[in-house]
Amino acid sequence: MAYVASTMKQKLLSVILASLMITVAGPVGAQTNNSASSNAPTDPHFNLVPGYLKQADLPDSLLLLPASPADGSAALARDEEAHTEAARLRGSARWQQAVRDAGLNFPQPAENFSCAMGIAIEEANTPRLYTLMRKLLTDVGLSTYGVKNKVRRTRPFVRHAEGTCTPGDEAILRTDGSYPSGHSAVGWGWALALAEINPERSNAILARGLAFGQSRVICNAHWQSDVEAGRTMAAATLSRLHSDPAFLADLQAAREELTRARQANRQPRINCVDEAAALAVR
Repeated sequence: MAYVASTMKQKLLSVILASLMITVAGPVGAQTNNSASSNAPTDPHFNLVPGYLKQADLPDSLLLLPASPADGSAALARDEEAHTEAARLRGSARWQQAVRDAGLNFPQPAENFSCAMGIAIEEANTPRLYTLMRKLLTDVGLSTYGVKNKVRRTRPFVRHAEGTCTPGDEAILRTDGSYPSGHSAVGWGWALALAEINPERSNAILARGLAFGQSRVICNAHWQSDVEAGRTMAAATLSRLHSDPAFLADLQAAREELTRARQANRQPRINCVDEAAALAVR
């Protein structure tokens, strides 16, 4: 998605980020007094609203994640193998789904998870659910930036002099660290929360969250290990959110909205058959 264009929105984003920055740790496993500004997202996909958590309560990726795969390691060989496998999907329906998954500006993410939820997730008809997803984007997304900005891992499309599924984003992605994947973290965080709201469809929702992360490998924007590290940060953030009263209140309100949406037969607006066919491609 295009980054926030207007000056007013840029100023608003800066204010939000200033209120959300967490203290940055030093090298992985060690605490330092580095400026919190290095936790700021450099990826303009993050069009943020205030999240649930205070800055001190966000999980610390510098303490929770291992080092990213080193050159010559078995872990990097595994990443390269996944990169090669994903390359065969370029231009396919699965590639086009990866394009849609790349967009983090709402309402696109709500639409992306509507089929798995079995209802249309909409600001007008499910406002608490919609807002919960937007707040999770902030909390889970920002949880990745300690390591992301410290390590600044080179993305696969840069290493291999290739393109991605979103060419318009490539200039900024070149300067935004690959490890861990913020997109994958957010997608898994959404899936964990939505599965709790709608346990009857938890398998479909969790599968969608996994596919959302894999879209980043298919898109050639992230390595497989980036995606998996992102999921770790999502789980850590959701664990912390379960002690936050506002998040718990929104979970309950979202469950009630789900019931009403089912009663009103509010079906997803996108073509769920086409989405399922695209996601079935391996």
